[in-house]
Amino acid sequence: MDCKATVNVGDLARGGQTRGDNRADDHDFGTGDKYIPCGIVDEDNGQMHLIFGSSCKTSDFMVDALLEWWNDLTPNQQQQTQSIQLKVDNGSESSGVRTQFLKRMVELVDQIGKPIHLLYYPPYHSKYNPIERCWGILEKHWNGAKLTDALTMLLWAQSMTSERCSSHGEVKSQDLSDRYFLDEKSDALD
Repeated sequence: MDCKATVNVGDLARGGQTRGDNRADDHDFGTGDKYIPCGIVDEDNGQMHLIFGSSCKTSDFMVDALLEWWNDLTPNQQQQTQSIQLKVDNGSESSGVRTQFLKRMVELVDQIGKPIHLLYYPPYHSKYNPIERCWGILEKHWNGAKLTDALTMLLWAQSMTSERCSSHGEVKSQDLSDRYFLDEKSDALD
């Protein structure tokens, strides 16, 4: 589980070879929307879940994305799950000393009734996290495409094959921005 850098959405050039209409703004003057992808790779079934938020990359956003992934599981899958292991880096939003992240994870464990084990990579070793491989594949997949709006961004993300991210499976993506609004200053108080 990890979040990626902000994705600018609008009539912006993204570099790479263009597909279709190739006229785009060559400078970002802060006029487009920005989305933050949070990804979860389920190594047991090969599914990659991408959840996009439009506020900022915070501890709350990551736990909300994890809850959304849990709610996407069927009741049978939830019942068969004994515990959840999360491979995370020690980024500022998911650090093991981040009180807001730990508080929200404890609340999530209480809500779903399953233990969650946080497996942290040593500093500078997050490249071994399976989701990190998927970010590069996603960038290559939509390289040159104009992500003019949120729907276009979601459709590009859903059309990505996850063969190199995991052994098999599908990519699910959704936009949490209609349900997830956070004052950008609120997480700075952790």
